[in-house]
Amino acid sequence: MEKGNKMPQFRSNENPMFRSKFSEDIFKHKYAHHGCETWDALASTLVDDVCQEHLSKDEKDELKRIITDLKFIPGGRYLYYAGRENKFFNNCYLLKAEEDTREDWADISWKSESCLMTGGGIGVDYSVYREEGRLLNGTGGLASGPIPKMQMINEIGRRVMQGGSRRSAIYASLNWKHLDIDKFLASKNWYDMPVGETGFSIGQIKEQDFNFIAPLDMTNISVNYDTEWLLNYWRTGDVGNTFSQNVKQALSTAEPGFSFNFFEKENETLRNACTEVTSEDDSDVCNLGSVNMGRIDDLKEFADVVELATKFLLCGTLRAKLPYDKVYKVREKNRRLGLGLMGMHEWLIKGGQKYEVTEGLHKWLAVYKGVSDHISANFADTLGCSRPVANRAIAPTGSIGILAGTSTGIEPIFAVAYKRRYLKGGNRWHYQYVVDSAAQEIIDLYDVNPEKIESALDLAEDYKRRIKFQADVQDYVDMSISSTINLPKWGSKLNNEDTVNEFTDTLASYAHRLRGFTVYPDGCRGGQPLSSVSYSEAVEKLGEEFEEGLETHDICDITGHGGSCGV
Repeated sequence: MEKGNKMPQFRSNENPMFRSKFSEDIFKHKYAHHGCETWDALASTLVDDVCQEHLSKDEKDELKRIITDLKFIPGGRYLYYAGRENKFFNNCYLLKAEEDTREDWADISWKSESCLMTGGGIGVDYSVYREEGRLLNGTGGLASGPIPKMQMINEIGRRVMQGGSRRSAIYASLNWKHLDIDKFLASKNWYDMPVGETGFSIGQIKEQDFNFIAPLDMTNISVNYDTEWLLNYWRTGDVGNTFSQNVKQALSTAEPGFSFNFFEKENETLRNACTEVTSEDDSDVCNLGSVNMGRIDDLKEFADVVELATKFLLCGTLRAKLPYDKVYKVREKNRRLGLGLMGMHEWLIKGGQKYEVTEGLHKWLAVYKGVSDHISANFADTLGCSRPVANRAIAPTGSIGILAGTSTGIEPIFAVAYKRRYLKGGNRWHYQYVVDSAAQEIIDLYDVNPEKIESALDLAEDYKRRIKFQADVQDYVDMSISSTINLPKWGSKLNNEDTVNEFTDTLASYAHRLRGFTVYPDGCRGGQPLSSVSYSEAVEKLGEEFEEGLETHDICDITGHGGSCGV
């Protein structure tokens, strides 16, 4: 494709690398602070803070450049704590209920609160706790089961503003064979939960009031599937009742998700809040950073960026402050790195390619895997520390993806243009028209027709291609990928049973090549924050803000029959 004559619409004088006002606002509101008011200043402070004497001056200068150019962006906690007194650089902590005892029940609460208060999210696997109603020999009472404990941790998360700066992020999981699994599957089915005598359900009220308290509303949930489930499926062709119900519930409410842990990975049931980091060790820690493929033009430069990014994250394992002693011990043993990718869809679009793992993308992914494995081992030996047990995990990159103005993680662009909805003044919906910054950059620089850019909405009906894409990328990732697949509105009471069964069979057939899986069906959470619009409409009304009453609803037609869009 030849470059067009148009230039991107936005370039900040202070931070000219940002592609949109939205990107700059994310930086200013979430990460900028005294001494780091500009992006290049923050990049410099961060590299000096983390790498210190472990890298040469030339390496640190080059690392500062690639961060400034948004070719590699460390996780949000790195950005937030750069230059601050405390160095809580890690995004999340992975916790495990290790014993079915009163002591462990209390210990999980203490560990969760300790981690959340540092600014890190948490993921907890509760599979060891006995089911509700089982006799407690010590007291003669009856067990409450794991779900009330999840709710207790959820409430801790509600009351703790992480590091004083952001809402809590929590994940909970349960094994598919647990005797409370049916209750777990329905634990976030808010539309079946009435609110007193109001005649409304929790789900209906949350459509209008996002902050209305609901069970596990601070928590993402998933079911753990192990080798036994997979072998049963391969032997019989039957996914089993739990998996079937998991699919039906997910197609209705978007949760629970699916955590696949097979063969040598079977014990890696622990996940961070976004589920891309896996471990079998309680109090493990995730250590994230993402290479932005959308900003890199050739394979040699990509390899160089991966090398320096790997070294940066390994330095982070020497420098980051942690909430309690056990986390230090587990980190010293594992030194787990979570080097991810973002801008993958932008990279494909620039090359005139569809949303598929093409031959060219396979080559880049092979470099991503090979370089990170080689450098992490060699650099660990140079530093005199243990070698990382895993190197790659692809995070959703929500905030840093917006910061970089690129497509997030492995996700396709949600929509070229959309309306963003938010509540203002407590009782009025406000709307703004938005053009996706990565899409706009591509349109401006390469004269791409906006109507020719594939989006998540286009792929909603082509879920097989979407699942295959994730599986193909997973082949190069030694932990997991956090990715959400948009789907049509199949989970309603009017869903097509044949279509749902076909989806179930497709997901099961790919399970052995996936580590995690989540869906977002159209309309599953009622009114939603983003609605697709035409590019021409968004350009015409860009920057406008208008309001509507609560009685009105967004309609986004991705199925041909209307319904609100998920993201």
